[in-house]
Amino acid sequence: MTPFDSLETRSSDAREADLAQALPRAISAALNAPGLAAHLGAVTPDQITSREALAALPVLRKSALVTAQGAQPPFGGLNATALADFEHVFQSPGPIYEPGRASPDWWRLGRFLHASGIGRGDIVQNCFSYHLVPAGMMFENAARAVGATVLPAGTGQTELQVTAARDIGCTAYAGTPDFLKIILEKAEELGVALAITKAVMGGGALFPSLRAFYAERGITCRQCYATADLGNVAYETDALEGMVVDEGVIVEIVRPGTGDPVPEGEVGEVVVTSLNPDYPLIRFATGDLSAVLPGVSPCGRTNMRIRGWMGRADQTTKIKGMFVRPEQVAALVARHDEIHRARVIATRSGEKDVMTVRIETRAANPALYEETVLSTLKLRGQVELVPPGSLPNDGLVIEDLRRYD
Repeated sequence: MTPFDSLETRSSDAREADLAQALPRAISAALNAPGLAAHLGAVTPDQITSREALAALPVLRKSALVTAQGAQPPFGGLNATALADFEHVFQSPGPIYEPGRASPDWWRLGRFLHASGIGRGDIVQNCFSYHLVPAGMMFENAARAVGATVLPAGTGQTELQVTAARDIGCTAYAGTPDFLKIILEKAEELGVALAITKAVMGGGALFPSLRAFYAERGITCRQCYATADLGNVAYETDALEGMVVDEGVIVEIVRPGTGDPVPEGEVGEVVVTSLNPDYPLIRFATGDLSAVLPGVSPCGRTNMRIRGWMGRADQTTKIKGMFVRPEQVAALVARHDEIHRARVIATRSGEKDVMTVRIETRAANPALYEETVLSTLKLRGQVELVPPGSLPNDGLVIEDLRRYD
């Protein structure tokens, strides 16, 4: 293994000693952000020098961002750097606004691309969206960090994607796990041979059957766990044993609904502290489930490992690479007086995510609600109408029926 930098192979003692220096700086930066300062309360940065001290601070839940940003737009007072100094402002579904910088490897995904064998000489077909959401810029920023060239392909237009990949000679793909399959199948249909041998993926689960599909075609796939708010959190390496935690964050696994760390190996909610001085989120509860893997990765990287994404601690669910939140379902119901309740159901079909929106109403025409579904959930889905009282009385508004084993 050739490390991205010396941070990846530190001893545990060296890492904790560096943490004791980094944490007070992160807390000091957070206190320069009005929203974070109010959330943290009376805290002395110099006293927060360990994971144990960090665990005593309050958790900031992602679900609170919409409210905070509504009161103090656009970032809810969580930014330590002035809005004018950010090169980008992004909007993710919710809506939630996130800042972005053009500085080298600002989201720290370069480490992931390096671990995936991508570097100078590679041409990355970046199929993450460049429209409003930050994913496209996140991976473009990462490609620059490792010296790779980028085709900013974005989403859709499959035949054009194939043509560009062939003409330019793209060697790597960046995007959601299922879209590369669509591109490859279109290339096979057109009789076009592509040069893609590496793929870096996020925004959804890379199912074993899909990984096998790519392996049969000579494509090595790696996935990361990253968010628009935090950047890279953890990433796969050649060892393919869970995910190694990124060096720019501190990850805790806590009991869902609390801030209390759980024992190693127990499944809990992922809470992340970002050491980014521009946007220093402290104990940010992602709503995702995971667990710590014991031991050190055989790849040689020494940081903590997690098992990867294992579902949601709350009902917010990622479908087709986009988060769908309970408050969006509530907005859908509120748009029509005749709707009693609604439930979003996530399933899989042919290696692709499928979203079904089941609506309780006496209406008989599903087409009446298709545009409302798109405008409130930001995704197209199948609409099914059921009589009032048909949906289970279990409090669920988002149900994930996909299987990850």
